[in-house]
Order: sequence, then C-alpha cells, then structure tokens
Amino acid sequence: MTFRFIHSSDLHIGRRFANIPEPPDGNIRGRLMEARHGSIGRLAMAARDRGAKHVLLAGDTFDTATPSTPVIRQALAAMADAPDVTWWLLPGNHDNLRDAEPLWEAICRDAPENVMALTDTQPHDLGEQATLLPCPIRFRSGASDPSEPLVTMASDEGRMRVGLAHGGVTDFTESGDAIAPDRDRSARLDYLALGDWHGRMAVSDRVHYSGTSEQDRFKHGRRGVCLCVELDGRGATPRVDEIETGAFLWTEVELPLHPRQDAAAALARVLPPAGRRDIMMRVMATGWAGLPDRADLERAAHRCAPDFAHFELVTDTLGTHYESADLDEIDRAGALRLAANMLKDDAESEALSQENREVAADAVARLYAYVREASE
Repeated sequence: MTFRFIHSSDLHIGRRFANIPEPPDGNIRGRLMEARHGSIGRLAMAARDRGAKHVLLAGDTFDTATPSTPVIRQALAAMADAPDVTWWLLPGNHDNLRDAEPLWEAICRDAPENVMALTDTQPHDLGEQATLLPCPIRFRSGASDPSEPLVTMASDEGRMRVGLAHGGVTDFTESGDAIAPDRDRSARLDYLALGDWHGRMAVSDRVHYSGTSEQDRFKHGRRGVCLCVELDGRGATPRVDEIETGAFLWTEVELPLHPRQDAAAALARVLPPAGRRDIMMRVMATGWAGLPDRADLERAAHRCAPDFAHFELVTDTLGTHYESADLDEIDRAGALRLAANMLKDDAESEALSQENREVAADAVARLYAYVREASE
C-alpha cells in the first residue's frame, strides 16, 4: 500500500519583514505576515487533496526563538483546524531547542492532539508502514552534520524509514556542519526531508528540499511549494510532486536599456500583465540611458508601482549617457548648468569611488527630472 505525506519547511511564522519598505498608504508587511500564517491552511488543503495524513515540517516553523504568544497560539489553532492531519514540527536553526526552549515548552503544553513537537531523536511511527526519524537542531550553529544521528537510529524490520533534518548539504567552509549528500544511503533511508534552503531543490531521488511554502526573497523567482511524497515500500524510489502553496510571487527581472530608447515602453514589456496585487516586483535596469530616458523610466515606474504588492526599480548598474542638448534643458548657463556640469564630471571621474560616481549620476538625473517637471 502506498504511504503518502506532505513535506514542507521554513514557514518562518511571525516574520516581520522589516527590510520591506512600508508605503504610507499600504500594509504590505501585514499582508506578508498573514500569508505566512495562511500557509498552514494551504498545507492542510494540499494534504487533504492528496489523501495525505501527515505533514512534516523540516525546521524553522517559527521565525524567531521568541515569537509572541498570539503567534504561537494562532499557529497551533490553525493546525488544530485540520484534525485529520498530523503535524510534525522539527526545531530548526531559527527556533532551535536551546534558544527557543520556552517556545517548545509552550508548544508541548498547548498543542492540540494532532501536533507533535519533535524535540529529541526518538523514532515515531507514521501509521503502520513508516517510521519517522527526526534530527532536531539543538543550537543555532553547530560543529557537526545535524543529520548524523540518522545513521544509528533504529526502526522495525520492513518499515519505511523517513528522515527529517534541517541544514545545508554544503556550507562552503571547513566547519563540518554540512549534511552529507549521501545520507539517505548511509542511514538506509527511503526518503530524507530537508529544510533550511528556501528554494526547491532535489539533492537526489531520495533527498529533497521542499523550500519554504511562502517565499520571502527575490532569489528563487517562483511561488512557494510543498512536496507530496509517495512511497510504495521499502527500497522503492519515491514519487515527489510539487504543489504550489505560495500566495505571493517574488520576482526579479532585468531591463536592458540603450540611449534614446522608449524606456517606459521597455519597462511595460517586462512587467506581468495580471495578478500584480500579489507580486513582489524588482526591476534591475542595466545598460545605458540618456537623461530623458531615465526621467521617463522613473516616471513610468512611479505610475505602475501602486499596482503591485511591492515594486522596486534598481538603477545601480544603469549607466547614464550625457548629451549637451539634455544638459541645455537643465540650464544653458548659470548656477544650475554649473552644478550639472560638476555632477556630470564627478559621475565620469575615475578618481572617485564607484559609489560616489553613482551618487553624482543619480543627482544629475534627479536635477534633470525636476527641471523638466517644473517646465511641463
């Protein structure tokens, strides 16, 4: 008989998103926080749709070691609202056992019957077919492979072995705290559910990162997913399906420009045509643009920004092409032209740092935009 479960991780419930600017008339941080809480319900729906009785959360269910009492209680209540699903919560590095001791005490005390806190390396039965082998994180950073206990963890003969751990398959240092990529073989696992990496990644047929169910950065360029895992028996290759669970799409696109191009039209072509309210958008302008082009681009970005949950135009790597006619629009002589010339020289000076050149170029562009706006 097929054994089926949901694998997710890194819900980071309670994250405040302080790095996202809050517009004066918006509430994007609140919406993002609510989406993270709402991922619990979407995971429950995925489990019901696929006939899965268990949801395995591979660490960092909470964003900090000290989430507020309402954050904890409301998360547990949302899990209780799916009584047909058993939730298995593994401590990760953000909510590790040492720093978050009061958190796990509260979970153990207040959790409903269908929520299991995995605070030790004790095997647990997943029904009659499989055994769950958890590796909770005790400290935020350690000096060993957090999945190493799996090698010696026992299970009854014939039962499928499902490992649950949190950490990277490599840390690019000599600290030794990376998870061995062949841990499935050394620990005789049928499946190893990993957390920590926020993007979806298959390490091998039996070792998978689900990624976060609700994305929180531009790095991965897609909505969050969970994994539906099916095991047909001891030694069988797992079937792993992705199920989209993310409410918000975090996406970053490149906008290559050249002088005298219709920058506003170029921007419009790279933007998604629909669903903008739930899109976190970052546009990376590259190449070269004249002063009129930059002004048109900034104006177009300002017009479309309210359509999106968040909109960000990045011009750090966009070079400015200066023409005398454009500078004449600022001023043909006098103080403004003198200031424009000095800023232009600074923007092109190899004696200044890249940062100072960018500041000068931005100042010229702003001066041009202000003067043109005033004349219209």
